[in-house]
Formats: sequence, C-alpha cells, structure tokens
Amino acid sequence: MNDLVEKFIEFFESGGPVLVVILITSILLWSLIIERYYYYFVVYPEKLSSIITQWTSRTDHTSWYALRIRDGLLADISITLKQYLIPIQTFTSVLPLLGLLGTVTGMIAIFDVLNVFGNGNTRGMASGISRALLPTTAGLVTSMAGLYFSSDLDRRAKLQAEKAQDLLEF
Repeated sequence: MNDLVEKFIEFFESGGPVLVVILITSILLWSLIIERYYYYFVVYPEKLSSIITQWTSRTDHTSWYALRIRDGLLADISITLKQYLIPIQTFTSVLPLLGLLGTVTGMIAIFDVLNVFGNGNTRGMASGISRALLPTTAGLVTSMAGLYFSSDLDRRAKLQAEKAQDLLEF
C-alpha cells in the first residue's frame, strides 16, 4: 500500500503543481456529473410525480391563472434539470487550458535546465518534458470525457423538460 502511495506522489511530483490543480478540477467536475445523474435517475422522478399530482389535483386547467401556474411548474422543472450544467461545461472548457499551462511551465523548466547546464543534463530535461506532457495529457483526457457527459446531461435535461411539458396537460 505504501508503495502505491509513493508512486502516486512521485507521479504528481513529476507532473508539477499544475497536475494537482487538474486533479482537483477533475474531482469537482466528476462530483457534479455524478450528482446530476443521481438527480436525473433518483430524485427527479419523485419530483416530477409530485408536480404531476399537484397539477392533476387542480380542477381548473384552462384559465389564465391555471396556465401561469403550469408555466411556473415547468420553469421550476427546467431550472432544476439544468442546475450545475454550466459549471460542468466550464470545468470541461478549463481543463485543456490547465493542460496547456502545464505544457508552458514544463517548457520553462526545460529552458532553465538548458540555461544552467546546457545540453548535457538529460535528466533535468526529462523532468521538464514530463512536467510538460503529463498535465497536457491529463487535461485533455479529462476534458474529452467531461465533454461527452456534459453533452449527454444537456440532452437529458432538454428531453426531460419536453416530457414534463407533455405530461402537464391542459
């Protein structure tokens, strides 16, 4: 177990401080994605059922007042379905930029080694290359996965809002 922890620490040290920021951002991104799926599959069906019950228990479905209540219920559904989608999309967009920041800091480390030691210090250059490539790869891979799930969650939110609109009949 200690060997695994040591390798984990070594990996993050070789990737530099930007890799830690990418890890924290990725954890936040995945927490929001998991929360949204939990909401869509566990919480939302119960909420929709209670809203449908609330709407069907009304005797008046056609007056101006009833239509405004229906619009309010649909707006509430839409807002809760789209909650956290903008932060998910933001994290997805920021991750490649953080990877690029890791590339720049790694290249700066390589240039520092070249400035001090010249071409003779391959170990120092390898450390800079590692510091440049690991954050870039981590940022891009996490962003691509986040992009897929962000699109899927957005599609689900729109689909569920349309279904709710159909279920709240006049």
